[in-house]
Amino acid sequence: MDHAAHLPTFDDVAAAAQRLLGHAHRTPVLTSSRVDAELGLRAYFKCENFQRVGAFKFRGAFNALSRFDAAQRRAGVVAYSSGNHAQAVALAARLLDVPATIVMPLDAPASKVAATCGYGAEVVTYDRYTEDREEIGRGLAAERGLTLVPPYDHPDVIAGQGTAAKELVEEVGELDVVLTPLGGGGLLAGTALSVRALSPAARVLGVEPAAGDDGRQSLRSGRVVHIDTPVTIADGAQTTHLGELTFPIIRREVEDVLVASDDELVDAMRTFAATMKIVVEPTAGLGLAGLRQIASDLPGARVGVVVSGGNVDLDRYARLVAADAGRHG
Repeated sequence: MDHAAHLPTFDDVAAAAQRLLGHAHRTPVLTSSRVDAELGLRAYFKCENFQRVGAFKFRGAFNALSRFDAAQRRAGVVAYSSGNHAQAVALAARLLDVPATIVMPLDAPASKVAATCGYGAEVVTYDRYTEDREEIGRGLAAERGLTLVPPYDHPDVIAGQGTAAKELVEEVGELDVVLTPLGGGGLLAGTALSVRALSPAARVLGVEPAAGDDGRQSLRSGRVVHIDTPVTIADGAQTTHLGELTFPIIRREVEDVLVASDDELVDAMRTFAATMKIVVEPTAGLGLAGLRQIASDLPGARVGVVVSGGNVDLDRYARLVAADAGRHG
């Protein structure tokens, strides 16, 4: 199927930014002299852990739901998500007075399930290792007349996610390299659209969990590669394939995809806590973990890193960083 006519552009990102004014937070960009000294460059961290619902996902969800017509708003929205998109759609739906049904895995972090319910959404659970969430979502949409807003493969979602990088470049100026976490590709594709428009010489890189390198395989083979659900602490990137919309943008604009181990993600979480005093979820460590791998090739570079979210159960967070401390001790 030819999706070229439906691929979002930077104009769509700019329009999304206007819709998000007064609804999404303009999140801070943090720096760390310790990280800069360690890596020999200047890193700018776009901290979406301070976004509404604690993750960049609010941007895409609100942008998509704000474009519903009256009939769609009355009928409601259905979404599937491991957590952050779930909360994002639930909050956006509450703000826009749209009924929401969210399909979530049985093993989703308890804090994410509780937050989604707290925003007033109905939660339908499934087994992420034996059931297909996309099939469940399509079934509910057909059965109840709901509009499906997937977590990444949707033009309005991609455009909304791109507003984070738009803000980053507008705030700090042109960059040499930009890294974002990669799951299904909504954040990376949206970031690529913004970076290409506002900092055209910058290299754009995605970073995904080593256990699930479908994005890297897809970019290098020129087709969307499907994998089994990866087993990784990066629950926000436990996707099995890129999207029909995200892949062509990534293929066109992204130079490469790096991978990071779970141990590298925990190292990154500890660095954020120690140097910037912020709590991030494992998935949000992907950008910094990838940057550490290539920093020696980037002396003096200006590097943007999107920190995707901060939604992690505190007891799990404590176990992860404590185990890491033991490993380094």
